[in-house]
Amino acid sequence: MKLFKGLMISFFLFIITGCNNEEELEMGNQAGKLIQAVEANNLEEVQDILKDPSYSINEMNEKDESPLLIATHKNYIEIAKALIDAGADVNQQDNIQDSPYLYAGAQGKTEILAYMLENTIPDHGVYNRYGGNALIPAAEKGHIDNVKLLLADGKMDIDHQNNFGYTALIEAVALTDGSKLYQQIVQELLAYNANKELRDNNGMTALDYAKERGYTEMIEQLES
Repeated sequence: MKLFKGLMISFFLFIITGCNNEEELEMGNQAGKLIQAVEANNLEEVQDILKDPSYSINEMNEKDESPLLIATHKNYIEIAKALIDAGADVNQQDNIQDSPYLYAGAQGKTEILAYMLENTIPDHGVYNRYGGNALIPAAEKGHIDNVKLLLADGKMDIDHQNNFGYTALIEAVALTDGSKLYQQIVQELLAYNANKELRDNNGMTALDYAKERGYTEMIEQLES
């Protein structure tokens, strides 16, 4: 009788332990853990999660932000690289149409952008909420290293016009202070044969804006 009771106890302990192990396994693969690990800047945990081939690395939070987009927002370079190496989608957009690639280009995340260009194939037909590509805001925000990277990559339409008709060249003049930095960006764009004749929705060219704002150096650049 004592032997029977002992066997029964052992059996129930096995069942309980087995259930706990299953629950722990499920918890280990629980959706959202990768996003949490990225937000915590926990590279080791991110790497552990990425070892699970069944885990959805393009999961989204309530803002439709993917783990890679979050890492790009925060400029967590090593985490972003690990996600890219694991096949994370650089073109996946959130609820305001930012993608990791578009955001990296627009916001000066140069090291992440360079890694994307070297190791992925960005979709240049995916545009931001203004209908623009990565080059236009990079030029307007003064991220000259990003401008150089995107131009050197050679796969993006340098003359793409967004919803306002702005090209990267027009924005580098019309929406800036005309300072030395933006003169350098204009020079980079011109060196890659940016079209100076294109007009925005107001019928204005980059040269028209330079003249309107009295940007003498840019006028010389655009007229030469």
